[in-house]
Amino acid sequence: MFNFIKMVARDVKLIKKSDPAAKNTLEILLTYPTLRAIRCYRLAHWFYERKNFTTARIISQWARSKTGIEIHPGATIGKGLFIDHGMGVVIGETAIIGDNCLIYQGVTLGGTGKEKGKRHPTLGNNVLVGAGAKVLGPFTVGNNVKIAANAVVLNAIPDNCTAVGVPARVVKMNGKKIHKVTCDIDQIHIPDPVSQEICKLKSDIEKLRKEIARLKK
Repeated sequence: MFNFIKMVARDVKLIKKSDPAAKNTLEILLTYPTLRAIRCYRLAHWFYERKNFTTARIISQWARSKTGIEIHPGATIGKGLFIDHGMGVVIGETAIIGDNCLIYQGVTLGGTGKEKGKRHPTLGNNVLVGAGAKVLGPFTVGNNVKIAANAVVLNAIPDNCTAVGVPARVVKMNGKKIHKVTCDIDQIHIPDPVSQEICKLKSDIEKLRKEIARLKK
């Protein structure tokens, strides 16, 4: 019981730190879906590890109906996970999430088919996954990675990177900005590498047009 209270207190403290909308402890305990979803996951995971799969799934599906967050009881989740808003989040059976990760609404940590064994992604520590992002497959997303809103990640991402786009591309790596990223948790002001390439192509075409016009004179 002491460990449970300690875990809830830690989660409440994390929400206060992560969410500027959080006003007080009572509000968090009564209204935050992430708290209920993670508590139910911990209980369901306990049953899952003891091969009581039906009970585990009943608990997880009840939590899904109440919170809109679907966490398979077989997933492995570290300390300090915060699911902001949470509606539409899906975390698959073989997904692994490290410590102190932040996941926004509409995120899927899913598989790409009906393969057996490890089929969902592994997130390292301190990973941010933006709203609507899809991370699909049995690969690893490294520590301190930021995935932009609506990105579709289909391959592994190294540590200390920022990835955007469909499919996702790395725009920042090991502290060196490949393209300018203005804010650590800003999901809006992140460059689109596809758009940048199109702009470059337009510029090159305009140069070619001017050169052709010059040669025709």
